[in-house]
Amino acid sequence: MTNITQQGQASLSVDELTFNFALALPGRASSLHTQRAYFRWVDRYLVDLANLKPLKGAERVQRMHTLPIRILQSVLSATQLRAWLGQLVREGHGKQGVDQARAAIVTLADLLAEAQWLDDYTAAGMARVRTPRAEDGQRQGRWLSLEELRVLMNASKAIATQHTQAVRNEVVTTILCTMALRREELSVAKWGDLSVQNNRAVLRVHGKGRKVAVIDVPRPVLHALDRWRRLIQPNALHPPPESPLVRRIWKGGRIAKSGLSADGIWYIVEQASSHAGLGHVAPHDLRRSVAGALHESGVDIHIISRLLRHSNIAVTERYLSRLPRPNEGAILMSEALGLDQTWHGYD
Repeated sequence: MTNITQQGQASLSVDELTFNFALALPGRASSLHTQRAYFRWVDRYLVDLANLKPLKGAERVQRMHTLPIRILQSVLSATQLRAWLGQLVREGHGKQGVDQARAAIVTLADLLAEAQWLDDYTAAGMARVRTPRAEDGQRQGRWLSLEELRVLMNASKAIATQHTQAVRNEVVTTILCTMALRREELSVAKWGDLSVQNNRAVLRVHGKGRKVAVIDVPRPVLHALDRWRRLIQPNALHPPPESPLVRRIWKGGRIAKSGLSADGIWYIVEQASSHAGLGHVAPHDLRRSVAGALHESGVDIHIISRLLRHSNIAVTERYLSRLPRPNEGAILMSEALGLDQTWHGYD
């Protein structure tokens, strides 16, 4: 699985040999979501252990096509993997994330062993490394109030330097803050995924594990999409079905034909939250906040579960259980003690 032929190997030194992880991985992980996650963890591993420069987006994918074999052989071992996983736990990564990080590196080692660039003993030793104990689930993340969601949505337009960018950003944040899509799901959506079924506008969502769901599109999203469509295709009723729903925008405001990547969606949310003074907010925090706001307002958990497209209600219950829990008892006790209830914010 290297990027050279067998005939050309003899003419290259080991330092020049590369391994095409992006080409080999689909045989082990068919889900595009999982592949992107593995790319992130492998990149992080090489940054931490080989002092490589961290990459994002297309540059990261390109690195996965040309991983230097010499560096891989120097950093892949059971001892180094165990130490790295311990570092992730100390940084606060949850059990789910650490398990995924371990799976990414073990898979890389196994594929290298299959290609005979890593000895079987080393690969087997790495496969026996257990995940260090970490808190269950994902990181706690952020739970934004309804007002904070509104502020972030407005900020996504305020950070734009061109009108086209403002309209595109509005589409992104409106979808994330109402339909609770994952950023990966939004980045792969096509105009052909939009349709009308039984007089209802719906979107076909390509989710995790190759799952596909058809969900209703609220009117505010349709209005935002219509404004965006007029900029993309001013003289036609619909953009081509195979074209990306959200796209990159070049300097000067020209709309690209290529779609906006998941990292691009992350960047919009990150910049908007910073502009709004909300601190660090990730796209998944918006999905979490939608679920939390509906739960707090008394919406039935079955409705929330359908919105999040969870496989069963138990998954939604675990998801909601990670949100901050109300603590009326402590509030009542502080009032009984006559303590000052005025909140002045953090210093």
